[in-house]
Amino acid sequence: MSTPERPPQGKTPDRRDAGGSAARNGKKRRVVQGSGLARFLMHPVGKTLLGLILLVIVVGGGVFIHYYLKYAKLIDDRLKGGPYTSTSRIYAAPESIAVGDVSSPGDIATALRSAGYNENKKNTTGYYAIKPDSIDIFPGSESYFQEEPAAIRFSRNRIDRIISLRDNTARPLYELEPQLVTNLHDSNRVKQRLVRYDDIPPILRDAILSAEDKRFFSHPGFDFVGIMRAAWVDLERGRNEQGASTLTMQLSRYLFLDLSKTWQRKAAELMITLQLEQKLTKQQIFELYCNQVDLGRRGSFMIRGFGEASQSYFGKDLKSLSIAEAATLAAMLKSASYYNPWRFPERAKERRNGVLALMRDNKYIDDRNYALAVESPLKVVFGQAESKDAPYFVDLVNDDLEKRFPGTDFQKESARIYTTLDLDLQKFANQAVAIGMKRVDDLARKRRRFKNAPYVEPQVALIAVDPHTGEIKALVGGRSYGVSQLNHVNAERPTGSIFKPFVYAAAVNTAVDPGATLLTQSSIVRDEPTTWQVEGQEPYSPRNFERSFEGDMTFRYALAHSINVPAIKVADMVGFNKVADLARRSGMNDHVLPTPSMAIGSYDSTPLEMAGAYTVFANQGVRVQPTFLSLVKEPGGKVMLDQKPEKKPVLDPRVTAVVVDMLQEVMRTGTAGSIRNKEYNFTVPAAGKTGTDPTNAWFAGFTSDLLCIVWVGFDDNRPLEMEGAKAALPVWGEFMKRAITLKAYSNAKPFSAPDGVVTVPIDTISGMRATPTCPPKQVSDAMFVAGTEPIGYCPLHGGKGAPTTVSGWDVSASSGDPAPPPQGYVTGLPPRRIPGSGQESAVGSTATSVPPPSAKNPTSTQAPKKKGFFDHMKDIFR
Repeated sequence: MSTPERPPQGKTPDRRDAGGSAARNGKKRRVVQGSGLARFLMHPVGKTLLGLILLVIVVGGGVFIHYYLKYAKLIDDRLKGGPYTSTSRIYAAPESIAVGDVSSPGDIATALRSAGYNENKKNTTGYYAIKPDSIDIFPGSESYFQEEPAAIRFSRNRIDRIISLRDNTARPLYELEPQLVTNLHDSNRVKQRLVRYDDIPPILRDAILSAEDKRFFSHPGFDFVGIMRAAWVDLERGRNEQGASTLTMQLSRYLFLDLSKTWQRKAAELMITLQLEQKLTKQQIFELYCNQVDLGRRGSFMIRGFGEASQSYFGKDLKSLSIAEAATLAAMLKSASYYNPWRFPERAKERRNGVLALMRDNKYIDDRNYALAVESPLKVVFGQAESKDAPYFVDLVNDDLEKRFPGTDFQKESARIYTTLDLDLQKFANQAVAIGMKRVDDLARKRRRFKNAPYVEPQVALIAVDPHTGEIKALVGGRSYGVSQLNHVNAERPTGSIFKPFVYAAAVNTAVDPGATLLTQSSIVRDEPTTWQVEGQEPYSPRNFERSFEGDMTFRYALAHSINVPAIKVADMVGFNKVADLARRSGMNDHVLPTPSMAIGSYDSTPLEMAGAYTVFANQGVRVQPTFLSLVKEPGGKVMLDQKPEKKPVLDPRVTAVVVDMLQEVMRTGTAGSIRNKEYNFTVPAAGKTGTDPTNAWFAGFTSDLLCIVWVGFDDNRPLEMEGAKAALPVWGEFMKRAITLKAYSNAKPFSAPDGVVTVPIDTISGMRATPTCPPKQVSDAMFVAGTEPIGYCPLHGGKGAPTTVSGWDVSASSGDPAPPPQGYVTGLPPRRIPGSGQESAVGSTATSVPPPSAKNPTSTQAPKKKGFFDHMKDIFR
């Protein structure tokens, strides 16, 4: 039996040795693997890959640095220049302040902020430093004017002193930077009212934070959890529609980016957000956000910022907002159009209540205030009566810019456009239209023929002009820009009787026209049925508004009471061509033709043209071209336009003084006499004229400082059935009684008379100098070009004196009775030859008086069929 073979001594396997071998083998394998990575990186493919990685890192870093610096410069430029530097801006006229004005440092600061000022010394528009009892003002390099810096001192809520900081001397007044009317950018109009952080009440801050970003004051500008959540939802839905934006991210979008929801835009947004958080404090970011967020539209204007939104929706300052109102504004941040309280009150209220619940959850309000706010009704203001909006004015500014600077796109330029608009007057114009047209509506509803037909509101236009410079101070082109953008200030309509002053001006002008037959405001004309035959046209037999005739009257009386037939006769006396020429030289269009109907305003003109024409009367015979612009500057400050008044002499100052005297009688005893009643309490010296035709109502009137034209009518030319004294005069009265409360227009003075005119008391019936026995109510002071005043005394009340001739009346001091007019001539006209009778006409028309009713003329005594208002109006223009 054999024995099993044993392993040799020392050859028995050792487990520890086996483990060491395994470790050594693993190390070798790792060395081999490491050597493989090194060999790969040394391989051309590895080198290429490594190079690409390094290139991506370098390029990515370069791109990051490039855009970081780009946005850093963009942000620096934006913040340095203030909130308006990337848009074209339209400004109002500058406002003057004077020693003694009621004001405070806060009031001045508010006005300056609206003009683009702030407390940043680097602001190129200007900056200010406010103190408890004073404010220092420093206009910048891009200011409207190179006005000197000044310190405004206050005492007892009044301006006590104005001190120039240039030479430390006192000034009686100081002009503030013009306030912004609107921004123009990409065809959008923006209304914005800047506020500071301290102006934002805590309740509004709490509402905004609850609605949008409750950790705003603690996070670094990003909500990473929200971003990841939004990304996950987008991936699930396959659409980029979610947002997790903080207030800082939203602000970066409003200031620098578009509203698209793409990852490229979000990357830029994050980069800008980082910059904003580094450069600004949280308070500054919050202030910018509150000024830049869009909160709906009003008419043609975008409402930007909470300052403007508070005024637009609630008609009040931010600090006056209630809890519910603050929550309503904050609720609109989610979607201003969807939660617009004007259009969708129920949606807005539901969203408002949701914000209120968040405010309660965040401990900003208690349960009691929450319950009260939730139960409160949603009340917003409607209309523009309290606003200074001027959308129709802005339209005309744009039109004017296009004409003056063809090829220049001002909506893409950063130009500063300074206009003539007076914001306080514009507010009064909006109020006057709202109040006056309500009165028109009430009266029209009572008068309308077809009571069952739906009522259509008439339209309106108002334009107010400085008659000495032509600057348009206020303009309303319609009742609501949101409803109709048709600018009625430029709509051509028959002028009616506001044309008649040009007829009588041509007549008075005979006093300075050598060889012309003298006519004065005391000249007599007979109001009677009269027919004019113009060659090639049907016979023209106009009627008066009341369809009655008053007989003999002075020119002064005929104009004051707007009687038609005498106006045409006076135009015939002077010559229709001369009247039409005066109208054209005054600025009316070439449509005015020398025909009889011209004298009572049958030809079209626009309210804007009539405003320019009436400057002839309000500016001592000199026509001034109405203008919207005062100054236009390029972004760099270069002046593109510095508007100066465009003036043209039209009439002798003595002639216009007489016409203005006649127009004052219109507002004393004539068709506009109601303006002096207690309802308007308008007592300052003023002159004006009503105008009426079947479809239009007018009033044109002025003081020594301000001219205003009002038109009322329908877009489709349907009958208005209302005269100018009832439709247009109320709007004019509401506007002017407010205008004269402003410092610039409160010192309306009696109209000045130039050398070469005299004023004498006349009897308003005879037109002659008044006697002691003339009834006091029948006596009026009348103005004449010196040497043309009546010589004789009133023959109706015992007057005696040298014989005189006044427009066909032979007045004898001895007889006291006027001689009858010569046979074959129209009463009041100087002798002229009539075509068809072997006598030649000077005006190319025939005018014949209708004989009074008699047995030989039975048809003239037949009782006429009674007619309504519109029938009367058709008769007038037949």
